[in-house]
Amino acid sequence: MSSQLADMPSKIVNPPSIQPAADALPTPTPMIVVDHLDFYYGKSKALHAVNMNIAAKHVTAFIGPSGCGKSTLLRCFNRMNDLIEGTRIGAGEVRIQGVNIYDPTVDVISLRRQVGMVFQKSNPFPKSIYQNISYGLELQGVKDKKRLDEVVEKSLRGAALWDEVKDRLHSSALGLSGGQQQRLCIARAIAVEPAVILMDEPCSALDPIATSKVEELIQELKKKFTIVIVTHSMQQAGRCSDMTAFFYLGKLIEMDATQKIFTKPSQQQTEDYITGRFG
Repeated sequence: MSSQLADMPSKIVNPPSIQPAADALPTPTPMIVVDHLDFYYGKSKALHAVNMNIAAKHVTAFIGPSGCGKSTLLRCFNRMNDLIEGTRIGAGEVRIQGVNIYDPTVDVISLRRQVGMVFQKSNPFPKSIYQNISYGLELQGVKDKKRLDEVVEKSLRGAALWDEVKDRLHSSALGLSGGQQQRLCIARAIAVEPAVILMDEPCSALDPIATSKVEELIQELKKKFTIVIVTHSMQQAGRCSDMTAFFYLGKLIEMDATQKIFTKPSQQQTEDYITGRFG
């Protein structure tokens, strides 16, 4: 790993906290900067000159119709698109705490430790609840049992799951309910202490009660982590996020404070989408 990337964890872990002034909101500290980003699937252009700043320790929601580019952009932040043959960045940059994550010297494994991801469908490992949490640390060479025990408990508490599973830590994670499995995946993500957590429609397969628990958890997690969530539910975006970005046909149409997006958007396209008049 290059010296630049070796510095990456120290640069993006524990970003400065944001304390709003009583009379006005300060300019939030950006964790992620997207600068004129073009992205291609083969010859097909999926993102068109996207520009945005994503604030540290905030929740940012991406909304828009299917195929608008919101999940593609999300996966750019931890380079998951690299796993798809024929994809490429055409122009622009993605910077996390000032580091261009598409620089050839960037170590992608280190990047993905710092930018965790929770997928649409919960994907616990076919291991015990305990091993699901400890696995990432063990890959990093952590072998101390006391340390692993502490992290497992801390992570499960952080995901509001500890009280539900503390008496069956060595049972299969596949025996958990769908909502519990999704919170386990969140616990697994936070165990390695990332700076950013990406969530790609994390509640789409959950019932309303499980969805509510995950949404409450997101509000707790933003005290420590920068969270970016893709959702088809505008109600969820309204409940969970501080900032909302609306995409259409690979273009960022508008990004602003969530309350403003849902009450007084600047673009007619955004208003039409939110009010159901879209198309």
